[in-house]
Amino acid sequence: MIAQPHRKSTAEFLSKRLSLRSMSEGTLRTLCLLCALITILTTLSIAYFLTVETIPFFTKVNPFQFYFGTKWSPAIVPNSYGVLPLIAGTFMIAIGAAVIALPLGLASAIYLTEFATPRTRKVLKPTLEVLAGIPTVVYGYFALTMITPFLKKFMPGTEGSNAAAGAIVVGIMILPLVSSLCSDALAAVPKALREGAYGLGSTKQEVTMRVVVPGALSGIMSSFILAISRAVGETMAVALAAGATPKLTANYLDSIQTMTAYIVQVVKGDTPVGSIGYQTIFAVGFTLFAITFVMNLIARSIVQKYRRVYE
Repeated sequence: MIAQPHRKSTAEFLSKRLSLRSMSEGTLRTLCLLCALITILTTLSIAYFLTVETIPFFTKVNPFQFYFGTKWSPAIVPNSYGVLPLIAGTFMIAIGAAVIALPLGLASAIYLTEFATPRTRKVLKPTLEVLAGIPTVVYGYFALTMITPFLKKFMPGTEGSNAAAGAIVVGIMILPLVSSLCSDALAAVPKALREGAYGLGSTKQEVTMRVVVPGALSGIMSSFILAISRAVGETMAVALAAGATPKLTANYLDSIQTMTAYIVQVVKGDTPVGSIGYQTIFAVGFTLFAITFVMNLIARSIVQKYRRVYE
């Protein structure tokens, strides 16, 4: 009979503790839900804002002419609103940067994850990630003062601002992103897969290329798409390095203009608000948003496809 109050107090304590724990979990769940809703609301708000501001532009300019026209001169009479040169310039930068960053980033991730000693990894990985913290405008001036003179030395036909310099500097910029995400994907491959391959007599190279890389393929592909999306949306470095000449060309030694660079050019200029020249930035921005949105959908489908294979 004497022990009953003690048992009762213990039960009350446990009940209160469980109640507080349930309340804290409920609060955390609510906060996470609010964060998710804020993210979705922000995305929808951006899409709505761009759409509303783009509609007046398309009441004045034929959408077919806008998306398939090969001349872009909204400020020069006669005006031309063919955005294809800007889209082509954007993809020239993205493709050139991908050719540089994707293989180098994947190779560095494989080395750091599978071959490097802990001491080497401790030195090289932070050094590589320092590149991600450098301001983009610094990369732009690096392209102007270092990369372009180097290209001119070996290719005299190189213009002062050119697509090659822009692609190279953007490739350097996204290299840490590719390396870091690929390293995480490779490290997430279960250790049992490696041990099983070694047990069958495989070499280190065979285990890496035939077991680890295929096992991390979903993460590797998603890192590639994310890096390319980052290259598509780059602004300041491209504006300084690639130039401001909206030209439909495939020559990387020519000066070009990307969609982001054009938006910067108009925003910092004297274009009257509400004019058709001002509305072009929203039409170009809407196009850029649509391109990156589609790329993210492609990345999601690729990740889901290969994740089912290696579950």
